[in-house]
Amino acid sequence: MESTLTEAFDAIISKLESWLTTIIEYLPNFALAIFVLITAYFVAKYVNNITYKLVSKRVQQESVAQIISRISAVVLVIVGLYISLGILNLSKTLTSLLATAGVAGLAIGLALQNTLSNTVAGIVLSFRKKIQIGNWVETNGFSGEVIDINLKEFVLKEADNNIVIMPNKMILENPLKNYSLTTKMRVAIECGVGYESDLEQVKALTKETIANAFDQVESPEDVEFYFTEFGDSSINYLCRFWIDAESMLEKLRAKTTAIIEIKKAYDKAEINIPFPIRTLQFDNKLAFENPESLKEFSNN
Repeated sequence: MESTLTEAFDAIISKLESWLTTIIEYLPNFALAIFVLITAYFVAKYVNNITYKLVSKRVQQESVAQIISRISAVVLVIVGLYISLGILNLSKTLTSLLATAGVAGLAIGLALQNTLSNTVAGIVLSFRKKIQIGNWVETNGFSGEVIDINLKEFVLKEADNNIVIMPNKMILENPLKNYSLTTKMRVAIECGVGYESDLEQVKALTKETIANAFDQVESPEDVEFYFTEFGDSSINYLCRFWIDAESMLEKLRAKTTAIIEIKKAYDKAEINIPFPIRTLQFDNKLAFENPESLKEFSNN
């Protein structure tokens, strides 16, 4: 019995000595691995700051700049971890962990497919120079000012101050009209004048009124004017001109100004803008042969 305990004790001592020998042998490698991890951490932190500054100069969305800088930092930390485990001869363990993480990531990716697609679309939209915060755009049946592009959604503020929130994927997959990419917009005015009007006078007066009302219109010759049809109660026309504008609000303000000035000019020149007129004609005359019947009809 005593000999058995002695052998067991000697085995434990031998095992501990072997472990101590292994620790002493791997101590330089362990120290080097710790040094690599610490270095990777500080390098990742530095790269995170540099990447954030570079990306934020090209992307106005802070959330997008942050996630891109963090991804770059995480990649560097993973590289440092892989090198450290390789120094400790544990690269096979890391390979197994990465394989397990890959399977788990695939399952999570399938479950969060829509969320991830919106995130990727948000990053893509953030780098598009033709879509910027502050632009006036029209897409998916909505029109307004872009006030935010983040990793989940695209936010518009309409002219009536309502907020429209759309998934980034919808913006990326559908046509988008950006009014802010050009510095000029064309304003169209449709109106009609009475049949008794002097059409040459109407044309000249309208073009002159528009030219005087807007500094962007240098002369009446820059105003387009076309009579379009003989309407039910008026001769209708289309008047078009260009203004310096980047949003629909500016266009609406210009159209309002043009209508007010045209109405003033027509009133001064006594040019009629007729109401819609309907003429009712009765071919059969109504008459009462008996005066008593007329009195009875009046009383009723």
